[in-house]
Amino acid sequence: MGIIVPVLTLVFLLFTTVSHAASKPRVILVGGSVGSWKVPDSPSNTLNQWAENNRFKVGDFLVWKYDAKVDSVLQVTKEDYDSCNTANPLKLYNNGETKVELDKSGAYFFISGAPGNCGKGEKIHIVVLSERKPGGGGPGCDDGGNPKVSPVSSQDQAPAPAPAANAAVGLKVGSSLFLTAVAIGLAMA
Repeated sequence: MGIIVPVLTLVFLLFTTVSHAASKPRVILVGGSVGSWKVPDSPSNTLNQWAENNRFKVGDFLVWKYDAKVDSVLQVTKEDYDSCNTANPLKLYNNGETKVELDKSGAYFFISGAPGNCGKGEKIHIVVLSERKPGGGGPGCDDGGNPKVSPVSSQDQAPAPAPAANAAVGLKVGSSLFLTAVAIGLAMA
């Protein structure tokens, strides 16, 4: 019995640390490597395909690394993204190492500021997942506390949950169950 409590405590601390780490903001290099902010080599190798395979959450940071002498990053509206209009960006970044915080859920649109590059595919559309709020209900829910569902196009949908995100939820549930088991075990001892 003397060794069980320290071992269980160590296991609990491990679960707590892992689940806490899963909720921290991340710094994400756009495209997954330096030099990804460029005209794509082929239509099948775009940054949007990379974005669709990643999950972005509020508080994450996107980082672009590029040659500031020949390119820039423009945050734009959906309309300017679709038409590759560089005339009125919401924000202009041109320092070669752009870092943007994803401070709210929803869609973000970025295009290249280099003449002609956006039309050749140097652009990216990011979807930031909504924050989950405990307890449910509230705005966006029907009278029964269930979320209202509205139709969206496949272009606006977020990618499927990543295994790491599911693991973090499982760890939180598992650590709660673990605490309950420890409490019962100590009460029976």
